[in-house]
Amino acid sequence: MQRPLEGIRVLECGVFHAGPGATAILGDLGAEVIKIEQPGVGDPIRQGKTIGSIAFEIPGDRTLFCEGANRNKKSVTLDLLTAKGQEMAHRLVRRSDVFLTNMRRPAVENMQMSYQTLRPLNPSLIYASVSAFGSKGPDRDRGGFDYQGQARSGFMYSMGEEDMPPLVSQFGIVDQSTAIMASHQVLTALYMRERTGKGQEVHVSILGTAMFLLYFNVLVAGVGKFQVPRHTRAKEHPMRNYYRCGDGLWLMMTLMPPARHWGPLCRALGRPELEHDPRFDTDEKRRDRSQELVALLDEVFAARPRDQWLASFAEHDLFGCAVNTLMDLAGDPQVLANDYLVDLDHPTLGKIQVPGYPIQFSESWARTTTAAPDLGEHTDEVLRELCGCTPEEIARLREQKVV
Repeated sequence: MQRPLEGIRVLECGVFHAGPGATAILGDLGAEVIKIEQPGVGDPIRQGKTIGSIAFEIPGDRTLFCEGANRNKKSVTLDLLTAKGQEMAHRLVRRSDVFLTNMRRPAVENMQMSYQTLRPLNPSLIYASVSAFGSKGPDRDRGGFDYQGQARSGFMYSMGEEDMPPLVSQFGIVDQSTAIMASHQVLTALYMRERTGKGQEVHVSILGTAMFLLYFNVLVAGVGKFQVPRHTRAKEHPMRNYYRCGDGLWLMMTLMPPARHWGPLCRALGRPELEHDPRFDTDEKRRDRSQELVALLDEVFAARPRDQWLASFAEHDLFGCAVNTLMDLAGDPQVLANDYLVDLDHPTLGKIQVPGYPIQFSESWARTTTAAPDLGEHTDEVLRELCGCTPEEIARLREQKVV
């Protein structure tokens, strides 16, 4: 079967993940992705062997972070601070459908890779740029990473419990969301080009993505003029909460509307008498006496292992599931059945499991097909096939340190 983006060529000049992650997704969908990197240096993510206290180095002088951000790509080294390097890049632009960068505006302009420069070379080009804080405003040229998106968007006040200080989530969540959003914008622009023939520039930011991820929270703040409370387990609605089971594992249940699910929940828990207990027989009472009911349910759930509770939930058609650790995912049969984790043959690690593309198509397919390339691995191939360079010309470019 054909892949959705077969025949689309994407040119990338990006670093780290918020931008390059987007072209990796387009590669999952079948696009040819060519990544331009600085000769001898490459994307700084290649050197990201640790982030904080987290070790990312893997055999073959590779890093996991680079693998995730640069799967499905070809690597070409070009010095875009030289006229000859810019000439080669402009040749590639003429042969591409999409150009994406997440470098800051002054750097992009200095490399002669701005939209104003590239548009005359290829009027049908989709030009995608990714920034930290947006293309307008006083901070448009300031840099930032995932944590700045979490901080400035309000994300850090959306996690944890009441009265906790702001909490930072694990790295990469907003970066990956920005990558998804950027790929979405590119696909939208490509679709518009199919209908109108027009290329255009699209822009996405880490801040804008994080706020859109918090859409309902931001909506409540703007329209309702209050901040959505953080989830405090002991005080939250008992039927929209998580509980520790007898084997130490947790489950999460969301039973809404609660009036319909209260009776079935009591029966599923083997406590049918609770349905008409005068302390909890209306949703208002269950909400007002949440601390008391959460404590009672804590005792109930602690009496049996999680699998038994989940089986009982299924029998009574109640909405609940396991609270997985990331290490649990590889053993979750639902994850595996839907190819949310898939096998990949890696050049230095052998067969590994990687996140699968989370959407299924009936008449096509999408998935990671290749690991991240070595720095400059495809330089000769791309310059020969797309730029029309002879082996002698490529040799001269290498002597001049352009590639």
